Amino acid sequence: MRIAVTGATGNIGTALLRRLVSDGGHQIVGLARRLPDDPAAAPGGEAVQWRAVDLTHGDAVRTLTEAFRGADAVVHLAWGFQPSHDLRYLEELGVGGTRRVLEAVTASAVPHLVHMSSVGAYSPKSDDAHVDESWPTGGVHSSRYSVHKAAAERLLDQHQAAGHDTLLSRMRPGIVGQRTAGSALLRYGVPAIVPSAVLDHIPVLPLDRGLRIPMVHADDVADAVVRELDRKVGGAFNLSAEPPITTDRIADVLGARPIHVPSGVVRAAMSAAWHARLQQVDTGWLDMGFALPLLDCSRASRELGWSPDVDAVTVFREVIDGMRETAAARTPVLRRRSVPRALRDFVRRGPVAERNRP
Repeated sequence: MRIAVTGATGNIGTALLRRLVSDGGHQIVGLARRLPDDPAAAPGGEAVQWRAVDLTHGDAVRTLTEAFRGADAVVHLAWGFQPSHDLRYLEELGVGGTRRVLEAVTASAVPHLVHMSSVGAYSPKSDDAHVDESWPTGGVHSSRYSVHKAAAERLLDQHQAAGHDTLLSRMRPGIVGQRTAGSALLRYGVPAIVPSAVLDHIPVLPLDRGLRIPMVHADDVADAVVRELDRKVGGAFNLSAEPPITTDRIADVLGARPIHVPSGVVRAAMSAAWHARLQQVDTGWLDMGFALPLLDCSRASRELGWSPDVDAVTVFREVIDGMRETAAARTPVLRRRSVPRALRDFVRRGPVAERNRP
């Protein structure tokens, strides 16, 4: 099978490349804005044909169409999280990029598109009852990530309504983690001057006890994608592992004592720090943690024979261990975090949350 993967150097992309190469028999085209310096050492190794593309550029459709030609399937993973203060860029990458992928899929007559959506596409829910794929995908309005994920789903709806022959599959995972994403997640979530060792010295965790987050391992998401590529079921699939990540479970993994602080108080402090450019995670992520539903994955189990191999607490612990160890992969996105390098980039290019892309 010839498979093109956008966002192939990221968290889910590297896991999918590992899985596809391990299965064997596939021709794999990996697409990303920044390609690995040493493709042979990157996940997937020399089995991957790499193509550079910036999904925010007007000529991306032509590049994508050429890369997709002859493909049996396209897996669209590309998304952006930084710079968090440049909402126009993030929308152009996530929503605009998805539109360009759909245009190229149509132009090159690709028969199957697997789109990586998210639990973030779902509308808020006020209780802990799990929802299936019929729950509305209106997003959480205070989260740009959530709004953009919902908007991308509307593009898929429009594509489907237009009568195109492409089979559309939508994967909606919870928060996705793996050890080699540790450096990247630490780089996104913790100011550059803070060393990873700080994670070993967190005495208390001031957080609302109502937090409930669905989580899943990147390898389990890759497994679901491969199963969908093989079975060609189409439609949406929730993907998460049990149990949900709570304040108490986060505190336990960090070795901290949980202290209940209402989410409104945490949000105000987080907002102030974000606006002051002291940290780059906007309050929308906190809002999603308290608004989004837990996931019923019965359809993935029933239609794909899928179930997660890694429980959610183990996934979270693996991510935190990866942060402590500054674990990384040989791609620009998952590169190893270095405080001296981060400080040098800060001086040369400004804060991560607002710097220009190279």
